[in-house]
Amino acid sequence: MDPTHLNRQGNDRGTQYRSGVYYHSEEQKSIAMDFIKEIQPKYNDRIVVEVKQAEKFWPAEDYHQKYLEKGSQKAAKGCLEPIKCYG
Repeated sequence: MDPTHLNRQGNDRGTQYRSGVYYHSEEQKSIAMDFIKEIQPKYNDRIVVEVKQAEKFWPAEDYHQKYLEKGSQKAAKGCLEPIKCYG
């Protein structure tokens, strides 16, 4: 994921591929904004990840649940192993 690419994840493009941080409290918003400011100097282009208040949430279909675990990948918080693509 390149946070400087708008509406894109790899070769997939469109608004459905936008990157975002969706917060539930002002504290979470502040943490997200501070982090973006902290890492911005590492990029030549502007970071375009949207930061918006979380609204209605729709769970993904069952076949998307636990996707990484189903593919024998790790999904633990803080895991830095690259995600393997199967397509």
